[in-house]
Amino acid sequence: MWGVADMIPSKEEWIQALDDRHGIEFQKKISSTTVAVCGLGGLGSNIAISLARAGIGKLILIDFDKVDITNLHRQQYKANQIGMCKTEALQNNLKEINPYLETKIHTICLDESNAKDVLADADIICEAFDNAEAKANIVNFVLSEMPNKYIVAASGMAGLDSANLIKTRKVSKRFYLCGDEVSDIKDGIGLVSTRVMLCAAHQAHTVLRIIAEEYEV
Repeated sequence: MWGVADMIPSKEEWIQALDDRHGIEFQKKISSTTVAVCGLGGLGSNIAISLARAGIGKLILIDFDKVDITNLHRQQYKANQIGMCKTEALQNNLKEINPYLETKIHTICLDESNAKDVLADADIICEAFDNAEAKANIVNFVLSEMPNKYIVAASGMAGLDSANLIKTRKVSKRFYLCGDEVSDIKDGIGLVSTRVMLCAAHQAHTVLRIIAEEYEV
């Protein structure tokens, strides 16, 4: 019976469960897709976990930071992981959720000097940085230097405003933007786990829709 600590399903059982949920053909597409998650904070850690649960084929996890106690209210880390590199901590957590997930970690600061090499194998790129300048830089780099890649970015998720204001917008053929595009961490209460997770869910769901070729209008 599942739930016993030392038991995990076989790979065949895992795949069968996903096939039953998503359909064989769609799951094949999910399982053959590589997604890069740029930044593993509130957005990125939640994006990664959603995609791992969906059976994504491979995740490229990118962040230079370490887990801090201030991260625990909205990021998918554990108290006993404080001080660990976020790349390593999240990789461990993802393996507990999906033992057959392929991951590659880069404990670096992603910028124009290394982005092309680090993101080369990704089919879809999720921008999940906290810093506005870093967000703009990676989006602009991908759009100009890697135009065949899809990029799913985020803007505006802070505060306690209505959850219904978090939306997904298709900016151009391969560029999607999730969030309310208004709220800013400096404007008041800052980042709250619920709204950050909603935005991350929009990003992860957009990835799945792109894989399914169900594009936003």
